[in-house]
Amino acid sequence: MSDAGASRPEPEPEPDGGPGPESDGESGPESGAERRTVADPAALKALAHPLRLKILRHLAVSGPATSTTLAAALGENTGTLSYHLRRLERGGFIEDVPERPNSRERWWRGVRGLDVRRPAQDEMTDGERAVAGALDRMRLDEDVELARRFAEGQAESEGWMRGSRSLSHLTKDEVTAFHDAYLDLLARFARGPEGAPPDAKPVLLRWFALPVE
Repeated sequence: MSDAGASRPEPEPEPDGGPGPESDGESGPESGAERRTVADPAALKALAHPLRLKILRHLAVSGPATSTTLAAALGENTGTLSYHLRRLERGGFIEDVPERPNSRERWWRGVRGLDVRRPAQDEMTDGERAVAGALDRMRLDEDVELARRFAEGQAESEGWMRGSRSLSHLTKDEVTAFHDAYLDLLARFARGPEGAPPDAKPVLLRWFALPVE
């Protein structure tokens, strides 16, 4: 998956499995981002559910919503949506929209500016690793589908689909430095739907690195 002559590493926000951004929010880290580590099982579990990932994606793509508008968009009932919204709120991934304090319904948005980092594998309990593994498997299914769409649709995308592949010889510290530089780049270009110009589209970005064995 590459542009002709491209040699830059292809962005792929780690399939959220490593230490790295746990951003489905899909908003990505923003300038001045609060950094926090997802270390407690409750926060990991808040993400490891397919409907909650759909909620976060919808908020990231379409902006603030109520449980009623989310239920209509996702084909669920409001009671189910309200339960999952509370779980995401407790995990710190969504929040009330402060500009709508007098609304009859609560308006929710994804928390902006989070660069959520999962602990290293050897720092997690067996239960946390199991939850993280379930989340990774859900995201892997989506990433495989995105790769298929990229391969089939790049030629007709009018420049919207871009990517590259590369190989380098790096130390582990340099891989970490590359990853952090990628997060800085995400922060530079991060923007939610509310602040996007009229010609902007929601664009999914991915990156991962792995050693050649």
